[in-house]
Amino acid sequence: MFLPTPDDIKKLRLELNLTQHLLASRAGVSQPLIARIESGDVDPRLSTLHKIFNVFDEARKEKIDVRKIMHPSVIHTSSDRSVEEAARIMEEHSFSQMPVIDNGVPVGSISSDQIVRSMTDHDLRKVSHLFVRNIMGDSFPTISPTTDANTVSRILEKNPAVLVLEMGKVIGVVTKHDIMKMLRA
Repeated sequence: MFLPTPDDIKKLRLELNLTQHLLASRAGVSQPLIARIESGDVDPRLSTLHKIFNVFDEARKEKIDVRKIMHPSVIHTSSDRSVEEAARIMEEHSFSQMPVIDNGVPVGSISSDQIVRSMTDHDLRKVSHLFVRNIMGDSFPTISPTTDANTVSRILEKNPAVLVLEMGKVIGVVTKHDIMKMLRA
C-alpha cells in the first residue's frame, strides 16, 4: 500500500499548480494544516488525505487539454451543398446536427430540426435543392486546442458540440459523448 510522504504531497500540489491556500480551500481544511502536513509536523488523518487526493484528482481533470480528447476528423458539410446532401451525411453517420465549414472555417451548423422545419415552410421538392446556407443556424462555439476539459464541459452544457480551432482553421471537434468518456479514464 502506498502512503504518501509529506514531500510526495508537496510535489503533487506543485505539479498541479495548486497553492497551499487553494488546496486547503478545495479540501475543506485550513492552510496551516496543509503547511504542517507538508513539513512533516503532523500526521494527517486518513479522511484528510482522502480529501486532499480528491482535490488532486479533480485538478488533474482540469488540466486535460482538449487536444487529447477531440476528434481530429470533423465530419461536416459546406454552405454551398444541398440540404439533401447534408441530410444524407447526417443520416449516414447517425448525427442530429453537424458543423458547416467552408475552407476550414466554421460558418454555421445544420440540424435535423432545421431540415424538418424547412420542410414545413417549403415544398418538399424545393427543400432538397436548397443550399445549406439557406437554412443553417449559428456555428458551434470554438476553442483552442489547449483549452482544459472543465471549460469545454461548461460550454457543452448549452451546446451540442465545440469546434477546436488552430490558426483560424478547424482541427477537431468535441461532443458531450467525448467528455463523458473521460469518466472511464
